Amino acid sequence: MIGMEKTTHRMSDSVQIDRGGEPALPSAGPHPMGMMVLLSTVTMLFAAFTAAILVRRTGMDWVQEPLPWIVWANTLVLLASSFSLEAARKSVRRERPVSVSGNWLGAATLLGILFLVGQVTGWKMFAAQGVFLHESPHGAFYYMLSAVHGLHVLGGIGALIWTYRRTLAGAYSATQSVGLVHTAIYWHFVGVVWIYLLVLLATL
Repeated sequence: MIGMEKTTHRMSDSVQIDRGGEPALPSAGPHPMGMMVLLSTVTMLFAAFTAAILVRRTGMDWVQEPLPWIVWANTLVLLASSFSLEAARKSVRRERPVSVSGNWLGAATLLGILFLVGQVTGWKMFAAQGVFLHESPHGAFYYMLSAVHGLHVLGGIGALIWTYRRTLAGAYSATQSVGLVHTAIYWHFVGVVWIYLLVLLATL
């Protein structure tokens, strides 16, 4: 009897109830070492780029180029993608049909792809302004940073597609959604990095 009580107590502790009387999405727990290493590595990479920009901008040939308008619209696209991903997590938490969370994840993925298309369009617009990689130090950093960031976005899209397939397969529930949570952590991180880069390039 004591053993059964302990087991029941553990089970009740593992599922928390939110204020709405629904199972709350559990914590992802300690993040896997791979995730921590990945985020730390990406952070150090862009920190190194930041240091390079701060040094390079002291040169006499440094001219701040006006960024194409599309980069600002593109930022809203990436934010909308993050919003869609959070809506998918909310659907999982509330145990709605997998089609609902799947639709939100599909939207997040498509918006991520649209963001990449917008980045390529931004490069073309930048070139149309007469800003080329080999002629403008500021422009060179824009091309380089947006390209490196785009590669990380591409990796995030791969994770979103994997999560989308897992969601439709019914792999996630209110008490088991670690994969979805980790994908969201990475995707939001990529979004924050882009906003940081945009502010950096627009102000230096």
